[in-house]
Amino acid sequence: MNYRHAFHAGNFADVFKHVVLCRILEYLCEKPAAFRVIDTHAGEGLYDLTTSEARRGGEWPGGIGRLMAAAETGDIPENAATLLKPYFDVIGALNERGSLKIYPGSPAVARAFLRPQDKLIACEMEPGTARQLARHLDNDGRIKTIAIDGWTALSAYVPPPERRGLVLVDPPFEEEADFHRLSHLLGIAHRKWATGIYALWYPIKGRGEADALAKRVRKLGIAKVLRAEHLVSPVRDQTRLNGSGFILINPPWTLESELTVLLPVLAQLLARETNSGGYRLDWLAGEN
Repeated sequence: MNYRHAFHAGNFADVFKHVVLCRILEYLCEKPAAFRVIDTHAGEGLYDLTTSEARRGGEWPGGIGRLMAAAETGDIPENAATLLKPYFDVIGALNERGSLKIYPGSPAVARAFLRPQDKLIACEMEPGTARQLARHLDNDGRIKTIAIDGWTALSAYVPPPERRGLVLVDPPFEEEADFHRLSHLLGIAHRKWATGIYALWYPIKGRGEADALAKRVRKLGIAKVLRAEHLVSPVRDQTRLNGSGFILINPPWTLESELTVLLPVLAQLLARETNSGGYRLDWLAGEN
């Protein structure tokens, strides 16, 4: 499968992924010490929702489009709206007021939070995508774009000189082995940098691969592992994407309570059909 994120930009999985990313980055910005973000599978960085690819995919209206509409009509509870504000601010800074044309990929989301002392390494292996990434993030001394296999990058760039930061792993899952790579390479990276925050995103079609991933991560013996999942429909039809999840290593202490607020709202607003959404939030290791 030749994955092109342009077809899926701004969909429900992107919304969940980037909402969580914003909450982690907000936390990192609370201390003056520098941090580094390592984005292992960065993509193009920015996506034009008016292109033929985005229109053909047709997924963003049910994701960011629906969430922004709910915000405009006041259908998001106040506590959730407060937590979503940094995410909406990132999108608003890229678009004219009242319009939605450009959607940020994860490196553009991270860039919005960087202070002068912070750094971002954005990795992308596919040559055409890597060129687009470099163009979108050009002329920023805090950012380095590297044409490298993201799986190699997962352990190659840890620990960072700053000793604080986040490793975001968001592969396209083009191959069945990617679920196994995720847990195996996490173990290697964590042994090199045990104090870093790791956010490992994965798709959910059925329960088998997601539950097997959680079991393998448990066996790694990592001390602090939070699992968060967002579903837009039950997993009965395993030929389609029904949700996505995060395995979060050393998550900010604030994140569990924030997701307790956010996940029910996202499950309700982004459900594929009325009342078909769901979520899971639990500790695989640590804070129980």
